[in-house]
Amino acid sequence: MTQQGDSWWDKLYDESAPDTGPTASGDTVDDRFDTAARATTDPPPDTKSPAHPTGPDPRAAAPAPAPAPSSTAPDTAPEPPPVPTAPPAPTAPPAPVAAPVPPVPGRAPWEAAEAGPRTFPAPPAEAPTVQVPVPPDPPDPEQEPERGREPAKDQKPAKDQEPEKDQEAEKEEEREQPSARADHAPTVQVAVPVPRPRTGFVGDRPPTYDPEPTALPVARPGELADVVADTVLDGARYGTCTLRAASVRGDSARFRGEPRRDALLTARFGHDEAALVLVAVAAGSRAAEDAHLAAADACRWIAEAVCRSHTRLSEDIRSGRRGDLKSGLHRLTDRTYGKLRARAAERGLAPDEYTASLRCLLLPADPACRTRVFFGVGGGGLFRLRDGAWQDIEPLLPERAAVGAPVVGFGSPPPAPSVPEATEEEDRLTMDLGITTAPGPLVEEPVPPPAEPFRFRASVARPGDTLLLASPGLAEPMRGEPDLARELADRWDGAEPPGLAAFLADTQVRVTGYADDRTGVAVWEA
Repeated sequence: MTQQGDSWWDKLYDESAPDTGPTASGDTVDDRFDTAARATTDPPPDTKSPAHPTGPDPRAAAPAPAPAPSSTAPDTAPEPPPVPTAPPAPTAPPAPVAAPVPPVPGRAPWEAAEAGPRTFPAPPAEAPTVQVPVPPDPPDPEQEPERGREPAKDQKPAKDQEPEKDQEAEKEEEREQPSARADHAPTVQVAVPVPRPRTGFVGDRPPTYDPEPTALPVARPGELADVVADTVLDGARYGTCTLRAASVRGDSARFRGEPRRDALLTARFGHDEAALVLVAVAAGSRAAEDAHLAAADACRWIAEAVCRSHTRLSEDIRSGRRGDLKSGLHRLTDRTYGKLRARAAERGLAPDEYTASLRCLLLPADPACRTRVFFGVGGGGLFRLRDGAWQDIEPLLPERAAVGAPVVGFGSPPPAPSVPEATEEEDRLTMDLGITTAPGPLVEEPVPPPAEPFRFRASVARPGDTLLLASPGLAEPMRGEPDLARELADRWDGAEPPGLAAFLADTQVRVTGYADDRTGVAVWEA
């Protein structure tokens, strides 16, 4: 660089040259830094001269040059004076951590960064660097004991220091009012896992079998459509009733790998208020090999029959025509069992080897109608939970007719003689020579067993009632084990209808000695 270039550079950064920057406003970053520096160290002698005003640093108005510094600048910085014991109180808050480096007399600004460690103390570590005003965060309960800690002797607080008495009073107030800090503490929400429903039991000891499935039924090629699931679960809500239905394979069938013989079908026919909900439950005989297929056919065929007549059935229920309902449902049930007998003949089985008990519920979707219709054939149970107690409302079977005298016919003893042996003229009549008449036509086919009586009941539900339709596997322990009835009453009385998982756990409450399939349909009245 030429001598002429060095001269203008020296004039620009000469300590005696006046500052060409803007006038001091008294509240700039450099002013705050100079105030803090004067509070801790004595300023160099040259900074007190009139030619060096307390304005912003010359670097704010001059561009950042890249050439080397002048050779007239001293090589080393003077030693800083000792720290005074009683520094004057600051007139402004301290500068942030990112404050500029103070200029050194006789040295260029960029050389001050290479002049060794700074001569002013670092700000307190607890004071955060805030560049824009933001609302204060709520105090952290874990860092609460550090709030009253005093700063170190060689550090300055982040804000104007209050009298020591006020700090002590504030500490005492915080100790006396711990609940005030707790009110402002952030609320922590912890997710508590919901316990899973477990299969329980009633009685003195648990049943012999395991409560969960063990062996699967055998599947054969070409018959995979006949595979039955271990458990069926369903539910709905229409009008004022909430429906829950479950069918579970029994413990005995699970242990032996046999299919579930109970069948469950839920269906809705129609729309809006004229809709009709059908729940069909069928239970096959344990002695029959294809009992699960017969139960499924019975549910499917009764559903098809009700679907074709659901409009008329819905009108009869809402109008209260019980006579028409009973006769119509009886006719539909007889047709279903007629199909079962025909299917048994196709399979080469006797009618009693391909049959099932059938029990159904009809629930109208109209909220203004609370009539619940039950019909069916065979064993099972119909119960109602009202006022915390179970009522067995199973329709009674009609009494058998009185047995009269045997009908005269083939094989019956001859009647007593009603005519005299001789006439008035003493003429004796021809004696019976013991000649019998020819027998009637021989009946080779066995007579089908008599059909079980048809059951029907239509009742009006009350708010708070719970209606339970049960297959034989659930009805028998309900009648034979009071603890099971009491357990279900405690769970279902005066409570909201359970969810599907909870209802499944309720119907699986086991009882020693009852290991058949269980199917239950419960209706809660709002």
